[in-house]
Amino acid sequence: MHRVCFTLQVKPDRMEEYAERHAAVWPDMLRALHDTGWHNYSLFLRDDGLLVGYLETPDLAAAQAGMAATDVNARWQAEMGEFFEELDLLPDQGFLQLAEVFHLEDQLAAHTTTTPATDQ
Repeated sequence: MHRVCFTLQVKPDRMEEYAERHAAVWPDMLRALHDTGWHNYSLFLRDDGLLVGYLETPDLAAAQAGMAATDVNARWQAEMGEFFEELDLLPDQGFLQLAEVFHLEDQLAAHTTTTPATDQ
């Protein structure tokens, strides 16, 4: 399972409405996300409009392609696109993906399988 973190910038004057829209996402959109491989998906919004998203998926490209093939995603992305600054693509395609540099469980697993635990 791949962990994906990304950012987008919400327009300051649209932040409240953006949060309201995500407090009640359409049920068919929720099902489509789940069914196409978007798992443990969360969005975090900072008070300056920085949006940070996190999800786990077996394959991000397949998850994005799966959503692109749904009618509900086309409707949702068309509505959500207006909330973001400087976005040339649909939000689910135009986000900036961050590189993962640390994951606690991965490092713990590597240490427990290769060396005995020591305090340093």
